[in-house]
Amino acid sequence: MLCENCGKNEAAIHLTQIQNNETSSRHLCEPCAEAMGLSTGGQPATAPLADFIAQMGKSMAAETVAAAGTCPSCGLTLTDFKKTGRLGCARCYSTFDTSLRGLLRKLHGGTQHSGKVYLPPDPTETDRTARVVSLRRSLARAVEAEDFERAAALRDQIRRLEAGQEA
Repeated sequence: MLCENCGKNEAAIHLTQIQNNETSSRHLCEPCAEAMGLSTGGQPATAPLADFIAQMGKSMAAETVAAAGTCPSCGLTLTDFKKTGRLGCARCYSTFDTSLRGLLRKLHGGTQHSGKVYLPPDPTETDRTARVVSLRRSLARAVEAEDFERAAALRDQIRRLEAGQEA
């Protein structure tokens, strides 16, 4: 598609504007977009979730930063986390536990994991038990929702796990 402004170059910027509930789209090449005062980038794209977490991290108090220290495993500091929105390793969760609780509560509504449990290829008894507990909660929700096909499938998975088979 050619630039709507000059008609010569290939359009690289696709601008959509909504004003007074009316949508207008323009397709511009980089030189025309720059001439109109639009930034054409130059910075690498970042993950929206990482940006959001970084913004949430900026609201953490300065005394929390001093108290948390540095992760002994990867060397990440809470200040680094606030800048990037990413933790360095699994041990960061326990290192920055007190600082992350408020952030996780804001993002997820709680700090207790309630999703699926990862089951490694050769699960230990603890992993199997955690998986069975998770499946039982899902089974209860399926029964409450009267989704009996899903409930039957979950029941069968639970039986296989309790028998020591792979689910």
